[in-house]
Amino acid sequence: MIKRTLSFSNPAYLSLSQEQLVIKLPEVEKNTELPEVVKAKSTVSVPIEDIGIVIIDHKQITLTSGLIEKLHANNVAIIYCGSNHLPTGLSLALENNHTYTEKLRYQLNASEPLKKQLWKQTIECKITNQAKVLDKLGYNGKPLLKMAEKVTSGDAENMEGQAAAKYWEILLKPHQVTRGQEEGGPNIFLNYGYAILRAVIARNLVGSGCLPAVGIHHRNKYNAFCLADDIMEPYRPLVDEAVFTYLSQIEIIPDFLRQEDKKQLLQIPVIDVKIESKMSPLLVAAQRTTASLVKCYEGTSRKILYPVI
Repeated sequence: MIKRTLSFSNPAYLSLSQEQLVIKLPEVEKNTELPEVVKAKSTVSVPIEDIGIVIIDHKQITLTSGLIEKLHANNVAIIYCGSNHLPTGLSLALENNHTYTEKLRYQLNASEPLKKQLWKQTIECKITNQAKVLDKLGYNGKPLLKMAEKVTSGDAENMEGQAAAKYWEILLKPHQVTRGQEEGGPNIFLNYGYAILRAVIARNLVGSGCLPAVGIHHRNKYNAFCLADDIMEPYRPLVDEAVFTYLSQIEIIPDFLRQEDKKQLLQIPVIDVKIESKMSPLLVAAQRTTASLVKCYEGTSRKILYPVI
């Protein structure tokens, strides 16, 4: 079953009752993200088992401790947004796998040669997917395909950086911005989409028994999600394609995310992606990816299963 992504951007009181997330919305009629049948009620509920991600995007939202405990027990990722309505925090279960300690030991004992080979696979797939995105959006992706062929163990020549420079120059030149956190234009859409993607990947890493803080390439003492940042790399072009396809359908790119923009980006977890000729929603595909990573750590496989555009 496909897990749901719930976004709350109005004052609300969220609690737990009989395995249900109970939503009390004092201003429910103003919440444009909810269907009309929900707006007609002052209190609604959603089964906890149906939820994958919860986004908290208002300062007057209360979550009870009992609800948070139950959400974590069901491996639900909770994203918190700041005053600019962009994600600033991510809450996950500390562990959500019956053999967590054993799998964690495999992860921590992974050799450097293994991690370098896994990173090579990751970057090859990311650049290949970036090339495919350029092709689908009407640009020439062949130069990036050639770069993907040159990726070595650990990406020693930094083909990722070289490909990214060319990729973003092509995609962002028409918008007269560069890639970053504050440059405006498509960036605000990309940053929001990547935050959702990061939550999806981190959620599935925990579910597969991995520690998100210990990466195969990213190393940052201030980053609790280094592994999520590693594994999400080949998935980023999927977000790019979704964002630029959407932007091509609207007349003016706003300076802030409107409700209709967020509604569109919240579809990212259910984007259909292909792994080994099998189509599945991104949320499900991510589980296959993280499970394959664990097999690499355990020594029963040498390949991470990534999506191919």
